[in-house]
Amino acid sequence: MEKSPYLCTQTQTCKIMAKIYVNGDAQEVNLPLNVSELIKQLLVENPEMVSVQVNEEFAEREDWDSIQIKEGDKVDFLYFMGGGSLR
Repeated sequence: MEKSPYLCTQTQTCKIMAKIYVNGDAQEVNLPLNVSELIKQLLVENPEMVSVQVNEEFAEREDWDSIQIKEGDKVDFLYFMGGGSLR
């Protein structure tokens, strides 16, 4: 028996199960889902310091609420670290 990709509540609000890749690891999520919601759902550390790529394109922070995650998307959370040598 094939598993249905839909998850419906008693009020008939349905969400679609989708596989996405977060930092290279496969994860199942419920759609609809935007980048901001994904960050909260995954408890991303220091969200104010993270940069996000969706399918190898940087997502502007002001667009996170409007960028919808889709089946098969590749999402990367990146932290840029300063550094250098003390010569």
